[in-house]
Amino acid sequence: MRVKLTPAFVAKAKAAPDTDRTVFWDQSLPGFGLMVTPGGHKSFVCQYRAGRQSRRMAISTVLNLGAARKEAKAVLGAVAKGKDPLTDRRKAEASAENTLKSITENWLAREGSKLRTVEERRATFERLVYPKLGSRQIDEIKRSEINKLLDKIEDENGARMASLTLAYIRRVMNWHATRSDDFRSPIVRGMGRGVATKRDRVLTEDELRALWRASQAWDHPFSHMLRFILLTATRRDEAASMRWLELDGDLWTIPAARYKTGIEFLLPLSQAARDVLAAVTKLGKEGFVFTITGKGPVSGFSKHRATFDELFRTELQKLAAERGDNTAKVTVDRWTIHDLRRTARSLMTKAGIVPDHAERALGHVIGGVRGVYDRHEFRDEKAHAFEALAAQVDRILNPQPNVIALRRGGGE
Repeated sequence: MRVKLTPAFVAKAKAAPDTDRTVFWDQSLPGFGLMVTPGGHKSFVCQYRAGRQSRRMAISTVLNLGAARKEAKAVLGAVAKGKDPLTDRRKAEASAENTLKSITENWLAREGSKLRTVEERRATFERLVYPKLGSRQIDEIKRSEINKLLDKIEDENGARMASLTLAYIRRVMNWHATRSDDFRSPIVRGMGRGVATKRDRVLTEDELRALWRASQAWDHPFSHMLRFILLTATRRDEAASMRWLELDGDLWTIPAARYKTGIEFLLPLSQAARDVLAAVTKLGKEGFVFTITGKGPVSGFSKHRATFDELFRTELQKLAAERGDNTAKVTVDRWTIHDLRRTARSLMTKAGIVPDHAERALGHVIGGVRGVYDRHEFRDEKAHAFEALAAQVDRILNPQPNVIALRRGGGE
């Protein structure tokens, strides 16, 4: 049935009696029409031929005649150029359903209720995986790309996080393989990043001296943050997202939403840590301490690490030269920002801090009866631990004769 399609006609149009649908074809644009069902559902369609095949393509269910006619013209224009818009749309929709993100979301919807850590997994994918691989077709993701992603996570978040992320991706890909005729997971044995639950990298005294010098040589929020993390034994994201309003004198309150235990944490700042903050330029109205733009926390850690490691290597070379070793080729052993937290814990032990107090300074939950009944915040004990840590750092930066060097080892 050919009619003059107008907004008024569209509003009043009804399906013909005893039909499952009626199409009113536009008189002015052949192939463009309004389809109406007996239930009153209306949508615009476009009819065309691709080769010997007749195609009817839904344009829009939003009843805007002008926009629908414009879209129909674009479809018919593509047909005139030899294309098949409906087939192209179906391929695009199939591709969208086959991305890593789409498949992961499907897996979470179907299997999430069986997982105790479903929210942790979802957050890991959203924060670490989707930005790099989420839009990729799952069967096009290469092993080298996954390794590159894991390297980045290991450098910025530690080996444990890289291994957990690998485990989460592997689970999704194995699940997809059980539902696909052709997919084979690119993940193979040996792609993990060491033991998933523990690393033991502690920076040497020379490395700490070089790191401190490099951070002072580069007046940048990332450098300030590294010194602050060492002096507060905090995790990277806790420090990176720090805001000025969280400070009250020599106390820093880390909100529960940003702390790993999910409990608000009170951290007494040593004088050395406060000195680092005093050197930071306040930017923007958002109140972030370590910020480049003033509108958000410092980010782009891989790029900053590349710049910083060059300075780090230079300072290590200078230290070797100060000892009279001008021939040694200095390299920067693989290290992560999280190693600073582990190094700080090791220095607390070296300073003679009671293990329980050192653990509380790092925000670790104390198990057993002590963890249940020792409810006060150990503010004085934590303050003492952080001042002792600062003293150890100062001792390393300003060494005295006959001081034993810090050895590798220890744990977080």
